[in-house]
Amino acid sequence: MSSAINRLKERMESFTAFGLAPAVLLVLTLISGVYIAFNPAQTIRGDLALWIFAKGHLAGYQESIARFEEMHPDLTVEIQLVHQHAITSRLRAALAANLDVPDLVEIEISWAGSFFRGPVDDVSFMDLRPWLEESGYIDKIVRTRFAPYSVGDRIFGIPHDVHPVMLAYRRDIFEAEGIDVDEIETWDQFIEIGKRLTRRGGTNPRYMIGLDPNSSDSFEVLLFQRGGAYFNERGELTIDDELVVQTLLWFIPLVAGPDRIGVNPGWGAPFARAVLDGYILCYITPDWRTKIIENDVGDASGKMALMPLPAFEPGGRRTSTWGGTMLGITRGTENPEKALELAEHLYLNHELLLEMFQKSNILPPLRDLWDDPVFDQPREFWSGQPLGRLYADLADDVPPQYSSPYVSITKAKMGQVISGLTAHYNRHGEDGFEEQVRQRLNEAADYVRGQMARNPF
Repeated sequence: MSSAINRLKERMESFTAFGLAPAVLLVLTLISGVYIAFNPAQTIRGDLALWIFAKGHLAGYQESIARFEEMHPDLTVEIQLVHQHAITSRLRAALAANLDVPDLVEIEISWAGSFFRGPVDDVSFMDLRPWLEESGYIDKIVRTRFAPYSVGDRIFGIPHDVHPVMLAYRRDIFEAEGIDVDEIETWDQFIEIGKRLTRRGGTNPRYMIGLDPNSSDSFEVLLFQRGGAYFNERGELTIDDELVVQTLLWFIPLVAGPDRIGVNPGWGAPFARAVLDGYILCYITPDWRTKIIENDVGDASGKMALMPLPAFEPGGRRTSTWGGTMLGITRGTENPEKALELAEHLYLNHELLLEMFQKSNILPPLRDLWDDPVFDQPREFWSGQPLGRLYADLADDVPPQYSSPYVSITKAKMGQVISGLTAHYNRHGEDGFEEQVRQRLNEAADYVRGQMARNPF
């Protein structure tokens, strides 16, 4: 028995002679090979292939592509819905192997920069700036929306949206409390009203605003509004800048401690209940979220309204941005001209963009479209307000988001910073709080810069 064990031990030692890590990699490679053999990648069958990640885009694109194919009877287009997180790994693998690479692909704003790593000449997407300049679209699209999809003077993606942000609020409750939102110009005024309206105890609690204390989502909207960023236009990390410190010092007491006026609204059923019950009065609401509210909280129709974000200082910016999508054309496409035609058809066709707005409430990035009467139509759900006009009036003031391959890593680290600071403030209040903010930001920045230093480019 012992001799058999010794032989097995000798074989294992031989197998791991170069260390455990190479052995593990070999095992994973073998497993991956077996998986790929029995689960081959979906082969692209159309003349043009489009990958998208948003299920909500699928039906509209299928209709649009059918029209495109009618105009090009000798051309077929295949559309594939790929999960948002899987699209990055799957696309990178396809690009690396030059196997079944789509001609066009939609990428979410947080992941776009990861495809721009390395020498700019090696980026796997076409530089669209020459086409955008020649066609005149570069002056028709909101300029700040090119920033997340650009490196230097090259533009690798067409923006799908602008996503200006407003506050959705329970109009009926505000009016019952005698609050005139037209008189709320700054966050200081908003917070003072919030302290009066918030009820943290009892059987009928109520909070002024929905803010997430455990992720970066709510915080970054407000940081962008204030002129802050995770990266600057040169791709340099800025999360430990003084403006970020001061914004965290301002934000955390809104969601933590005995005087908080904000709580996490959640999504889905918890969000709907918070709206209907008046548990939360105000919600950070980009254009796309208005459609979610309409669909999920239909019983709130006529009770809701929209207002610009309060400014950080009198006369300051009254909006921000949340989310976004680009459409890129891969450099390996065999039909670059047709791919550009399809991109223009999907993203810049006036008729289709107006249809998209009416179905999704998403404001199109083409500024000359905003004069269309459809944006002035009153919406019953929003207490008769012209939703499109309200968002269009703010769109030119949407702040830029600058590109970096490390945006997703930075967002994750900022989420950890915010969650940790929330817990610290709940336990200790102001005692040592600023020191904690600076320490945690410095640690997060050191981590991200360490990741960036591994990239020789």
